[in-house]
Amino acid sequence: MSPTLSRGTRRTVAGLATALLALACPLAAPALPAAAATGTGQVSTVTYTAAEVSDALSYWTPARMKQVSRAVDLGPTGPLSKPWTGKGIPSIGRLFLVDSRGQDTWCTASAVTSSNRSVIMTAAHCARLGSSPVNTYSDIVFVPGYTKGETPYGRYAVKATTTPRSWAEDTVDDVAAMVVATPAYGKRLTDAVGAQNIAFGRAAGERVAAFGYPATSPQRGESLLYCAGTTQRAPEGEQRVPCDLGGGASGGPWLAGFDSATGKGTVVSVNSHGQGDGGSPMYGPTLDKTARAVYDAAQRG
Repeated sequence: MSPTLSRGTRRTVAGLATALLALACPLAAPALPAAAATGTGQVSTVTYTAAEVSDALSYWTPARMKQVSRAVDLGPTGPLSKPWTGKGIPSIGRLFLVDSRGQDTWCTASAVTSSNRSVIMTAAHCARLGSSPVNTYSDIVFVPGYTKGETPYGRYAVKATTTPRSWAEDTVDDVAAMVVATPAYGKRLTDAVGAQNIAFGRAAGERVAAFGYPATSPQRGESLLYCAGTTQRAPEGEQRVPCDLGGGASGGPWLAGFDSATGKGTVVSVNSHGQGDGGSPMYGPTLDKTARAVYDAAQRG
């Protein structure tokens, strides 16, 4: 998999749209895949070579991370979105990537418990374009605990993404699991930053905290924000929660049973899309059997 612009060409900075599904806008022509993309049963997997993993870390320098923040302003942060001022949550971080048009952008992701201690959960539209199997993204790097340019726990390049086949083919089930590579100098991800629990098949009606790094002002992706509310059942296998986190918060976790003293909870969904131009409510997929298959494929990676 490779971006639309060649590595030798200066890439542009993405203008994040206010809708959280902005990364999934249609393209005039497909990207040319370089990484290995496969599909088995319910799950589609993209793997990146060791060279691509290394290149991703080289690409996302601190200066480039700051550059993409400065380039995007989606307007004032909404009234339901609050800066997180409690104990740091190293298991939640900013997810930098290059989309299938060769544009720099970001999402949000969280480290979760897994057998390989290397899985993060996010939205499928942070991994690939919906309804377009060849349009997958590149140079994906997870920065746990990112705050105002600081990377206190290092950077973890993604070596594989798993998404529902229904997303790649029909833009349904907006959830993804990714496997990060262990840095040569460090520990496996969850050994270093801890992990959120994850649960599947949870019914709507529980109180959650939804986290993300939106591109709204004044934070513009540099600080972690959150909303809190009770989930409700929504059409098409989704749930919703009162929340107005903007673009850039995509993939951020909905944590049930969140304990502010420990920064821990249970992932029961992820930010997918807002109402209209990023307004409340926020919608997220119900983590069903398909989501479980995506997660299981990643933790075996």
